[in-house]
Amino acid sequence: MTTEQTGAFDITRPPDKDLVDVCVHCGFCLPTCPTYLLGSEEMDSPRGRIVLMNVALEEADELSDSMVTHWDRCLGCMACVTACPSGVKYDKLIEATRPQVERNYERPLGERSFKRFAFEAFTHPGRLRALVPLMAAARRLGLNRFAEGRLERFPKLQALHKLLPAVGVNAAVARMPEVTRARGQHRGRVGMLLGCVQRVFFHDVNAATARVLAAEGYEVFAPRSVRCCGALMLHSGYEGEALELAKKMIEAFEDCDHVVVNAAGCGSSMKDYGHLLADDDDWAERAERFSEKVRDVTQLLAESDPIAPRHPVALKVAYHDACHLAHAQSVRSEPRKVLADIPELELIEPAEWEICCGSAGIYNLMQPEAGRELGRRKAQNLLKTDAEAIASGNPGCTLQIAAYLREEGRPLPIHHPIELVDRSISGAGAP
Repeated sequence: MTTEQTGAFDITRPPDKDLVDVCVHCGFCLPTCPTYLLGSEEMDSPRGRIVLMNVALEEADELSDSMVTHWDRCLGCMACVTACPSGVKYDKLIEATRPQVERNYERPLGERSFKRFAFEAFTHPGRLRALVPLMAAARRLGLNRFAEGRLERFPKLQALHKLLPAVGVNAAVARMPEVTRARGQHRGRVGMLLGCVQRVFFHDVNAATARVLAAEGYEVFAPRSVRCCGALMLHSGYEGEALELAKKMIEAFEDCDHVVVNAAGCGSSMKDYGHLLADDDDWAERAERFSEKVRDVTQLLAESDPIAPRHPVALKVAYHDACHLAHAQSVRSEPRKVLADIPELELIEPAEWEICCGSAGIYNLMQPEAGRELGRRKAQNLLKTDAEAIASGNPGCTLQIAAYLREEGRPLPIHHPIELVDRSISGAGAP
């Protein structure tokens, strides 16, 4: 632990007191905060958590169990940032608080071990690939059903078991070409993050992304060596590990015109590298340039008129706003524009678009009860639209929503928006 302190925090980038003081406790954040909606507990609201940050800065000598509990219950969905009329930068405050907790608070061994397991598994594509044949064998042998009733005493493992997708071995081991050449008019060279969970569980999304970008005139550079953006660690307060991954990514994509992301959680972190590395003299300028180049794939497509013709995809689609896209990146209109360009595709808006689905990185594993309640709520709102399919721009959201659609007995197909664009360009029609 760091010994020099400012209140209960150490001196390494504590929450900014000036940002804390911007909050006037008006309450506009309350109806958009998932944890406040679940329990109506003031300290589980953004303004309540900001009060605790102020106490830690000015009054407390050490972080209490209660403080950490309420900060841990925050999903980091940033819906409060969208709703706040005063411009409170809650994202920057919670982002600064989480590493302080990990450095200055002793968590139980079991909790630390489970987080380490999640990081060591999910952020390493090679390790995830090795698990897929075991998952497939367990399904064939009926071990999944056997395990369901026996994990109730282990809620974190039960939540993990519920989320695991039925991925085929061939899809999991499929590889993307490192370079996909542009077709027709050349618009530039883009780097593309393959991701960790995305490349193993959602290879088809990456393949569709490369095809669409190539059809729209972009050369796509997708290096396998960039294994992870660090978002899972960053959103959990493990800042040091996340920034080491960030530096490797910056190096890999420095000669690209843009860096394209098709996973909302990854994109929000990558756009924040400039801020996170601002105090590092060797990396601050490089990180800032990198972050300025990062685009969600729907952002890049929406910035200019399409080149490749779109063919009809006759499908009634409910669009799910991933929090790290809609709130953290303020990207809402662009996915809708990209989908609206597809002839015969009907786009439907579900109720409570601003409320998180409960995924939030590994939140649904670390806070399984809240993750379960929010997952059910989101699934029910999407089902009420009577859509034939759902569009989701984040792998964590897709896994979470799919799990609770299965629980509801109505497992609708979930597509990334770019997959629907790909089908429109190819003329494949509705899936």
